[in-house]
Amino acid sequence: MKHMLQRLCRPVLAYFEKGEPAVSYRPSHRMILLAVAALFLVLFAVSLYLALSAGQLGALIPVVAFFVVSSVSLIVGTLGSDTAVARIWGLK
Repeated sequence: MKHMLQRLCRPVLAYFEKGEPAVSYRPSHRMILLAVAALFLVLFAVSLYLALSAGQLGALIPVVAFFVVSSVSLIVGTLGSDTAVARIWGLK
């Protein structure tokens, strides 16, 4: 199942997995990335609720931004390699 999901999310993972292998990766980096993804997922849900209740089209901009950030963080945090996690933090 994980291999099939990795193949499905290949465009996102390929961007972060290219380059040299991670030297400064620690397992806590992955846990923090998943925590950040959860926080952005909560922000996405709250902003979606507020955007729908306000009825304004411009309120969907933060909804899309929070959704994209949480999705990428979840994909890299759960399916990505150690190199991808280190690259998303900007570590070398």
